[in-house]
Amino acid sequence: MKQELQIREDDVKHSGADGLANSRIPHKATEISVTLLTGGGDRPYVYGLATELIAKHAVVDLIGSDHVDYPEFHASPRMNFLNLRGDQHPDAGLASKVTRVAKYYARLIRYAVTAKPKIFHILWNNKFELFDRTLLMIFYKLLGKKVVLTVHNVNAGRRDSKDSFVNRFTLRVQYRLADHIFVHTKKMKLELMEEFGVSQARVSVIPFGINNSVPDTSLTSSEARQKLGIGPNEKTILFFGNINPYKGLEYIVAAFQQLSAQHADYRLFIVGRPNNCESYWASIREASRADVEKGRITIRADYVPDEETEIYFKAADVFVLPYRHIYQSGVLFLGYSFGLPVIAADVGALKDEIVEGKTGFVFKPEDPVDLAVTIKRYFASDLFANLSGRRAGIRDSALELHSWDEVGRLTMNVYSNLLRLALPTELPNREAAKPSPVD
Repeated sequence: MKQELQIREDDVKHSGADGLANSRIPHKATEISVTLLTGGGDRPYVYGLATELIAKHAVVDLIGSDHVDYPEFHASPRMNFLNLRGDQHPDAGLASKVTRVAKYYARLIRYAVTAKPKIFHILWNNKFELFDRTLLMIFYKLLGKKVVLTVHNVNAGRRDSKDSFVNRFTLRVQYRLADHIFVHTKKMKLELMEEFGVSQARVSVIPFGINNSVPDTSLTSSEARQKLGIGPNEKTILFFGNINPYKGLEYIVAAFQQLSAQHADYRLFIVGRPNNCESYWASIREASRADVEKGRITIRADYVPDEETEIYFKAADVFVLPYRHIYQSGVLFLGYSFGLPVIAADVGALKDEIVEGKTGFVFKPEDPVDLAVTIKRYFASDLFANLSGRRAGIRDSALELHSWDEVGRLTMNVYSNLLRLALPTELPNREAAKPSPVD
């Protein structure tokens, strides 16, 4: 939904053509005020971090879009949700896309010039990453902003087999200009230091906060299976998330076909939107066509709304991450939030997040034979035999190890150090400081 843009009156002292409206939130002398730059995507991470910062008494300007809008962002006097990006529907024509991106950058630059917060925290870059990494970063620094950067992928170009000198050079510029960088694993920190010359002191490892934005209702596993037409004895495997070549979807299709050739009780659900990979997706569709026709493989090649997500994770017996390369996976923690075990390729830091036989299993990357063997091992394990009783333990363990409270605490400490402010010894958490609604 489109929301009226709101900015504190001492942040932006104009309105009109761009639809900017004014509001005012008083500041305390030592209050932390931050701008979160979302790039308009990654709803779960934006929700988790923004609501936690509010709970810890930060004042947040959130630069977002229709896609990352939540009612909670309009229920706290500490949050100014600025829908500068608006609609990002992928089916728009080229001219419409160019126009809306140009308007967005104009609004963003206009906002930055008069924005009160001294900290600009970039969660994701925008559409033109080379511009964002270089000229936009220099612009923020010239404005006197302290730039904090959350790096979810140290070098996505290398991950996607599209690395280049320009890609590495612009990454190096952004990493050098950032005042502080957050990563999710020690391996990512080491890569930043060794490959891009970032000093150890400017990098902090923080947990990947567990997904807390997707509704978890009273829907039971049996009810979810009925909704999807899954038989009570069918062994159901789930692949969920945006589809890209680096995610190795072909390996789960090949492994599934090995299994289903021997046993008729396996089902595979492929749920996710292909992301600018038409030829790759066409090859996946062709490879799975016969099994789709037989009802063994179900494909939903589209974006799944939050309110429908739980159906798949509650109906499945296990979900698979057959990635070729990854730094960290948000889908892993989405699955854990529903207590669903995972079978993951041994890439990136995935192995570090799996307790073998307790929360899942690991297989050799790019090896469909080993994946098929691992799937059979899972369905023969005590973990699967006692799945209904194990789900709560998986969920609770993930909530403890990947709490947004810890992410918020570490983030606020970095903010205070950059601003040279003293924080309270005990920061409030989300439960102790829920936002109060405003009229």
